[in-house]
Amino acid sequence: MRGVIAKIFLFIFVFSSFAARAEGVDVKEVVLGHIGDSYDWHITTIGEKHISIPLPVIVRGQDGEWHCFSSGHLHHSHNGHEGFIVAHDGPYAGKLVEVLPDGSHYRPLDFSITKTVAGLFINCIVLVCIVLAVARRYRGDTPTTKAKGGFAGMVEVIVVFVLDEVIKPCIGKNWAKFAPFLLTVFFFILVNNLMGLIPIFPAGSNVTGNITITMVLALSSFIAINAFGSKHYWKDIFWPEVPTWLKVPVPLMPVIEFVGIFTKPFSLMIRLFANIMAGHAVILILTCIVFATAEMGAAINASMSVVAVFLAIFMNCLELMVAFLQAFVFTMLTSVFIGFAQMEGEHAEHTEHTEK
Repeated sequence: MRGVIAKIFLFIFVFSSFAARAEGVDVKEVVLGHIGDSYDWHITTIGEKHISIPLPVIVRGQDGEWHCFSSGHLHHSHNGHEGFIVAHDGPYAGKLVEVLPDGSHYRPLDFSITKTVAGLFINCIVLVCIVLAVARRYRGDTPTTKAKGGFAGMVEVIVVFVLDEVIKPCIGKNWAKFAPFLLTVFFFILVNNLMGLIPIFPAGSNVTGNITITMVLALSSFIAINAFGSKHYWKDIFWPEVPTWLKVPVPLMPVIEFVGIFTKPFSLMIRLFANIMAGHAVILILTCIVFATAEMGAAINASMSVVAVFLAIFMNCLELMVAFLQAFVFTMLTSVFIGFAQMEGEHAEHTEHTEK
């Protein structure tokens, strides 16, 4: 089934690419422009006019001076602003560079508020508002208070599910120490995934489809897993229970176990990034078919538009499920890895207690 779906999407991508070339629409540019980062937030295009929200540009030039200005200045002039331009090609394509007197490009220290960063701030504000609104509903409640309904009740169901079905079984008796972090990760990913599916400002930013964001999430999981690992966890890494000849004189198994410390968060990073980015890309490609076939005849355009619309609706429904699924998978795997780092310590303590 997966192979059939993959072939269908491959055909759609190839067809839309050829059709777009014929009609002057660059599908690759459209897709990468929407899922990539930028120094402004594009809202819509009316005729030849692009309506965008400029964002703050904060950079440190080669001379050590800081520059702060609106990204709108970069697009109003072909020569950039204050010696800075957005590179269109080369190794810094799409990035802000400083044009030096000799014509070469220098990549400055860039702290600009890009579309992804702005979307991250907005989504975090939405998440905080949700948490505070739900918490206010439960203020002053007692164990005998009737269960809440509506939105607060839905959030409670999700929290209880993640706690009882994911965090507690995977981690064990130390679950309470990691529950705040794991619940934060779950809802952070979920809110960003859902906001990314809404194509209207202030939503629509591809936050979790940016590998930098998923890398920070994976780094947080890496710290939670290893910083609180038991001594038995580290013993199993550097001196695992395998035949001695696999540990000395060549430390084969310790090296493999040590590399595994980094491959676990790396897999978390790639899985979340690839799934979210791929979903957005497929939806954009399907949308491009409608415009790419506009001048290929009414019959072709109508038939392909119907196919594209139905597939786009299907993909949006699938992405809605993926938004929850990826938040669940990231949280579950992080819980499992944390549980592995705690498990041996719990087993050893239980053994020592039994022996006594």
